[in-house]
Amino acid sequence: MDKVKLNKYFERSLWVFHLNSGSCNGCDIEIVACLTPRYDLERFGIKLVGSPKHADVLLVTGPVTGKMLDRVKRIYEQTPDPKAVIAVGACGTSGGVFYNSYNLSGSIDKVIPVDVYVPGCPPRPEAIINGVLQAWIKLEKLRESIKAASAK
Repeated sequence: MDKVKLNKYFERSLWVFHLNSGSCNGCDIEIVACLTPRYDLERFGIKLVGSPKHADVLLVTGPVTGKMLDRVKRIYEQTPDPKAVIAVGACGTSGGVFYNSYNLSGSIDKVIPVDVYVPGCPPRPEAIINGVLQAWIKLEKLRESIKAASAK
């Protein structure tokens, strides 16, 4: 994607809410690495927020445990539309090494709709950043289509 096309999508900042639904914290450490000066996501306007009510994107790590099932659904419902969901890590996308465990409800996409998958155990910060950018582009295209539909 060339610079002109990409700049079109950077019209507004993107606020991300991170939700750990039962991971080993390997993915969480890599998400924190994205915020360090080496990667510095905030220079692009990508910011972690403390409430799903302020978020554009849910960044979910880990498989969904039985105790987190209702909480994950509630947090998804609290996030305003339009929103995107990113499943981070092998556990979030498929259950990973915990697949078929007695206390799991399954991967994230069995509980809430997922827009972007970031594979890896744990995924590299570059892969997480790429996933966030894919979600950003999806949201901007959705906003453009809503804007075009309301103009008609």
